[in-house]
Amino acid sequence: MVLSAITDSITTRIDAAMASVSGALFEPTLRLGVTGLSRSGKTVFITGLVANLLNRGRMPQLTAAPRIEAVHLQPQPDITLPRFDYEGHLAAMTGDDPRWPASTRAISELRLSFRLAPSGLFSALSGPRTLHLDIVDYPGEWLLDLALIGKSYAEWSEATLDRLAKRPEAAAFMAHARAEDGSLRLDEPKAQSLAAAFTDYLQKARAAGWSDCTPGRFLLPGDLAGSPVLTFAPLPKPALTPRNSLWREMERRFDAYKSRVVTPFFRSHFARIDRQIVLADVLGALHQGPQAVEDLRRTLAEVLMAFCPGGNSWLGSLLGTRRVEKILFAATKADHLHHLQHPALTAITQAMLAEAKARADFAGAETAALSLASLRCTVEEMLDHNGTQLPAVRGRLLSTGKQALMYSGELPSDPARILAPARDGAARWLDADYALMAFGPARSDQTAGMGPPHIRLDRAAEFLIGDRL
Repeated sequence: MVLSAITDSITTRIDAAMASVSGALFEPTLRLGVTGLSRSGKTVFITGLVANLLNRGRMPQLTAAPRIEAVHLQPQPDITLPRFDYEGHLAAMTGDDPRWPASTRAISELRLSFRLAPSGLFSALSGPRTLHLDIVDYPGEWLLDLALIGKSYAEWSEATLDRLAKRPEAAAFMAHARAEDGSLRLDEPKAQSLAAAFTDYLQKARAAGWSDCTPGRFLLPGDLAGSPVLTFAPLPKPALTPRNSLWREMERRFDAYKSRVVTPFFRSHFARIDRQIVLADVLGALHQGPQAVEDLRRTLAEVLMAFCPGGNSWLGSLLGTRRVEKILFAATKADHLHHLQHPALTAITQAMLAEAKARADFAGAETAALSLASLRCTVEEMLDHNGTQLPAVRGRLLSTGKQALMYSGELPSDPARILAPARDGAARWLDADYALMAFGPARSDQTAGMGPPHIRLDRAAEFLIGDRL
């Protein structure tokens, strides 16, 4: 019986290994991770991308499109994960009463399979091949948590408290934290009160447009709600930290959060990603002011440092030692600007990533930045202002449903005019303000063979998956 069980186990492992090799060689799979910071439009991006890969009439920049014979949705390989609700989200965006779909609150997955015409010298001797694209959607807050792995509780507390001291949203929590003596014996109601105050700050910070809202599970706790692993907060370090003190217990829970929550996510999902797109609401940060821009710049740098960039060999993929080969950073809501301003928006995004991008490039990963709109919801017009023609856009206001014309302000062609005051901690822009209206999806007629209208979604697809098609 024991020998039989051992033999069955060995046979199962060999079959699994052979299936892995066969799949990688004959029906390869490409895992695309999609994440983004607060209100960046992850769900809209995935829905728009899939819709336009299924109906490629609006994808002229996807150079491999003529070779795609068929594309269809399949059940995702990991049946323990929720399926991304593509059909429901598309119906919300393109129905008679179009609306934005609900935001990402947990990890989900969707498989898109391509049948590709043969190419190359021996194409006449081979048939069509198959490529599976597994799209993994996960909250941006979980990605930011990866930066916690290399930090101690003392380092995290000091950096967090220093940052929060400058934000009005954190005033109540900061008063609470400074009033506590971390050297005193743990009082569980005090720990819970501190964690609740910290969570309240994170919710206010996210609503205010700040990017660095971590730990992410405080905002999206799921089945961890109320557990000790989510009952900690940053504290000033006291001179003494005796055993069973409040400080030591907060430190223990912080370490448990890293080992029990963050690390398993990294191993189970994040470490298996081949290509990655990170979406950011750069326009929203510009509207908030210089401090929000600097916060976004620093957060994007931390995001890039969380990746394990580099090239992949076929053997490495078989052995499970994948690295992120390509990383695309995309400034969303490009349709809130006239196309004449898109180069400036892209240049600002590229400048935000300059330092971190250099490190990723050195490690062998290919990185890029662009501006896009996953679902275009405006039309362009010229606005006459005191005899001057200003490039503007018109759309349906999310709040009232009425049409409105918006000129957001002129973005500078030199990104230094944005990043310099942001790094210096300026309270507001010196010579400009950047307006932003919230537009809802436009009502549009679906034409056969055409996906929903977009801006540069085809260029994003070309960078992320074009070489594998």
